[in-house]
Amino acid sequence: MWPTTIGELRSPRPIPTIFLGGSIAGLLDGLDAVVYYGLAFGATPARIFQNIASGLLGSRSFQGGWPTVVLGMALHLSVAIGVASFYYAVSRFIPALYRKPWICGPAFGIGVHLFMQHVVLPLSLVHKRTIPASPMEILDQLFAHTILVGLPIALMARWSARIR
Repeated sequence: MWPTTIGELRSPRPIPTIFLGGSIAGLLDGLDAVVYYGLAFGATPARIFQNIASGLLGSRSFQGGWPTVVLGMALHLSVAIGVASFYYAVSRFIPALYRKPWICGPAFGIGVHLFMQHVVLPLSLVHKRTIPASPMEILDQLFAHTILVGLPIALMARWSARIR
């Protein structure tokens, strides 16, 4: 229900907040990947999202054309929304997560980064790296996950937790 007066504030429902927080995080993280990997390695946006799709399809994703680009984009957004859902759900039991978004959001982003690197990627069909990530790449990934993923999700959780 919408506020009946200007001074009356009500919290939004969690589902739109999760989708908004996850979508913002997914968009920002995706843009970071396009810019960083484009500048650092000359990767095209299509190739970046086909690489994400390769988590499901393996190397076949690079011959799939636009359908695998779209699949990669959908997978990326789905993961971001899933991460936002997790944060919101846990924040209902640990109030500090929405009371202190400027601290908890970036910390959560580091956790997301570690989970992706040590659980999701090893279980996926993404081609295993033969060379380690450079220090600049690691810094970019940490920046993206703390500031562009964890923080927006935490701020949206705070927004959704406003007293009704």
